[in-house]
Amino acid sequence: MIIEIVILAMIAAFLGMRLYSVLGRRAEHEEESIPTRFEAPDQAAVQANRTRPVPPAALQRPADLAGVSPAVEQGVRDIAAADRTFDITAFLEGAKGAYGMVLEAFWNGDKATLRELCDDDVYASFAGAIDARDAAGETLANRLIRIEEAIIQGARLDGRIARVAVRFVADIAAVTRDKEGVMIAGSLDDAIETRDIWTFSRDVTAAAPDWVLDETDEG
Repeated sequence: MIIEIVILAMIAAFLGMRLYSVLGRRAEHEEESIPTRFEAPDQAAVQANRTRPVPPAALQRPADLAGVSPAVEQGVRDIAAADRTFDITAFLEGAKGAYGMVLEAFWNGDKATLRELCDDDVYASFAGAIDARDAAGETLANRLIRIEEAIIQGARLDGRIARVAVRFVADIAAVTRDKEGVMIAGSLDDAIETRDIWTFSRDVTAAAPDWVLDETDEG
């Protein structure tokens, strides 16, 4: 009986040592530090990444610049470097809004709004056309149906002045009436596709973020 107890004890001790050896290696492996995204990175690795040159292909390219020429893209980058608040997506949305506001102001003869949105030369051109229209007793009943496209056509930084040209493709319903209210041109039922290239400018050193319409051309 004593011999059997001794043999069983030896077997239990052997199995215990085997089990400890397996669990011990697993515990040592599990206790290894596993970095997570919330842990501070190794400072040497951070410094290496900072000093490593970034290849041109790694620079982010805004989706709004897809298809534009390298010269236009460089102009946008120059403006963004001079004005850290410049965002091409936000700029295009603002340009579309300005396009509609300027057209509405011109059609309605609203010189005050045009004065705020245009530089001196463009304002003078619009104001002259409004005066000629008023002298003839004509009125416009135009309506902007939709803006089909608004694409960056050109961009450059002239000293501290940023200039961005946008090509607009829009559908406009245009009607001209005489002083009696009789329609003498156009139709509200048939929209006409118009193509314009408008250039907006801004002093990048100015505190105000406002852009003004600097030039208008047919596209």
